[in-house]
Amino acid sequence: MKKLLLFTIALVSLLCTQVQAADVNTVKATIVKHSIEMGVDPAIALSIARAESGFRHEARSAHGAVGVFQLMPSTAKRMGLNAYSLNDNIRGGIMYYKNMYKMFGSMELALAAYNAGPGNVKRYNNKVPPYAETKRFIAKIMSDYNRLKANPDPAITNAMKPKPTVQQVPVSPVVKQIEESLESSLDIDTLDLLELNPETFSI
Repeated sequence: MKKLLLFTIALVSLLCTQVQAADVNTVKATIVKHSIEMGVDPAIALSIARAESGFRHEARSAHGAVGVFQLMPSTAKRMGLNAYSLNDNIRGGIMYYKNMYKMFGSMELALAAYNAGPGNVKRYNNKVPPYAETKRFIAKIMSDYNRLKANPDPAITNAMKPKPTVQQVPVSPVVKQIEESLESSLDIDTLDLLELNPETFSI
């Protein structure tokens, strides 16, 4: 009985781990997709999300930040987004980082603004504020970013794979002959009907 119980616990743990991994992979793929669409390096977006929440959409901070990118609901609302929606949270986080990068012109300052707020970066003459938490935040993300640039995450490599092209199969002489035979068997009135009413035939 005890062995059966232990086996059941182990099986449930394994299944939970697999589901969690699948969820993380889905989150990563969504981050990469939105990053590419918004013109942001997916490696930096993944690094921010890892540092902020470990890719957990259910993450909540003591200060009220929520989701994968730990957005404040009020900040997301100003952007016309819902912080509690996975897609909106990811889009909002990437958009916010992109805006900070445009404002300050460097990755480190954009991350500093992301963590401490743009006002604090400006207060220190466009330099990284002397906050231990902000410095740790930047160091952690830059380390992960450099690692991903050297060894891209599968979510990035999968997104960068060229889409398979559909090759046209040449029509065989026999099929071509059948098609020509069918066309010649249709009278002019039937052809006119097909052109005027393309929805007449469902196939």
